Amino acid sequence: MKKVAIIGGGPSALMLAAMLDEKKYAVHIYEKNAAVGRKFLVAGDGGFNLTHSESIDLFVARYTPNNFLEEALRAFTNQNLCDWLKNIGIETYTGSSKRIFPVKGIKPIEVLNAFLKKLTEKNVQIHTLHEWKGWNEKNQIVFQNKKENIHVDADMIVFALGGASWSVTGSDGTWLNLFQKKGIDVVPFQASNCGYTIQWPDVFIEKQEGKWLKNISVVCGDKQKQGELVITKSGIEGGAIYALSPEIRKQLSQKNVAEIAIDFKPTFSKEDLVQKLSAKSKKSVTEILGKEINLSDVQITMLKVFLSKEDFIAVDKLAEYIKHFPLSITGRVPIDEAISTVGGIPLTEVDENFQLKKIPNQYVLGEMLDWDAPTGGYLLQGCFSMGAWVAGKVNGAHD
Repeated sequence: MKKVAIIGGGPSALMLAAMLDEKKYAVHIYEKNAAVGRKFLVAGDGGFNLTHSESIDLFVARYTPNNFLEEALRAFTNQNLCDWLKNIGIETYTGSSKRIFPVKGIKPIEVLNAFLKKLTEKNVQIHTLHEWKGWNEKNQIVFQNKKENIHVDADMIVFALGGASWSVTGSDGTWLNLFQKKGIDVVPFQASNCGYTIQWPDVFIEKQEGKWLKNISVVCGDKQKQGELVITKSGIEGGAIYALSPEIRKQLSQKNVAEIAIDFKPTFSKEDLVQKLSAKSKKSVTEILGKEINLSDVQITMLKVFLSKEDFIAVDKLAEYIKHFPLSITGRVPIDEAISTVGGIPLTEVDENFQLKKIPNQYVLGEMLDWDAPTGGYLLQGCFSMGAWVAGKVNGAHD
């Protein structure tokens, strides 16, 4: 029986271990923390968004780049994930946002325990407090367990060490230099799906910090995303900006500033707004904005603070700003505060099965690879699909 060593205990690792054929492989997971799945649990703090319910064709297009994961996603789709979870006792439901969650009452720890029960049934051995330290001269993998170095031989090695955000969970990206020493190209980590910095006027942020901009649309470059944003002391956060991370990163790297624009009223055309603002009325401009156009207090405040008095009362100009409110992003929050990261092992270093081209029978999965996806279940689904794909490959399902 061949031995498989999986380094890391996150979503990719757990799915791979759960789907490998136990009749062919003796599977061992090596985790540096005292327990596996710590980032898995943290991801469920705000509601455990496992995947998204949209069609697989749309799903594939959410990734950057959008072709490297296509085979894996189509082989193990969002529906396949839900069916698999049901088989291990985790029922799911689709929320109003079309995101998929465990049914109400099921906590993240229960999902993790269902995975662990499956691993126990398949005789997967989990070794905690084993921190990977690289390769030795015999190409064995080396772990530090307490003060002792342990050298491990395996027929197949799978790295699933995570990215560089949420270091408290163990994903700190410190493994990057070990691959570099081995002759593997690496890409420095950058924050993704994170908050971005904007220089708010003091008069604005003092009263508006923590307020939400809802039912809006944000554009950066040629990409647009509808959703919500929250005003933070340092800038903005939220799903509508997370999805534009690739475009924002590109502009920041090229110009040290990224230009975005918010459409406060996506359901109105500029002409609709001009008509409402021009209608004869005894109401003030502020009253029309609030009662006729249904802008929120924070949106109205933004218009008042950022526009001159002349522009605020000029119908055409005001309508233009409601549809295209420009903001300049000057940076990102610290990488450890990001939901995810890009960077790590470039995709050119692995083949179509995520196997390292320079080291046969050694694979890299999950956030270690240089890819990007928005929040909403896409990150987890990508990791689950990678694990399922490699398991299918070595089990012989894709031959």
